[in-house]
Amino acid sequence: MLRLRIHSTTWPRPALILTDTPNPACPDCQGSGGHNHDYGDPETGEYSGTEWDPCPCWDETRRWTLLPLPLLPHWGRRPDPWDDEPPF
Repeated sequence: MLRLRIHSTTWPRPALILTDTPNPACPDCQGSGGHNHDYGDPETGEYSGTEWDPCPCWDETRRWTLLPLPLLPHWGRRPDPWDDEPPF
């Protein structure tokens, strides 16, 4: 069953997308969509990083673009109020 929501993205360009969400009643991940696993260096035992294992109740690649949003030109943005400040 799909649990859809509207989400905004900025990459590769601004858009509104429709995306799937993890199952909140999943007994494996309790709705978080997966599990974090910390791992260490086998020689020293020091922390080396974290891996993410996605849960089968959710497909994080399932998304559809609803509305591409326009890119704002540089001249359309607000000016920086400190732009006329001399360098020190």
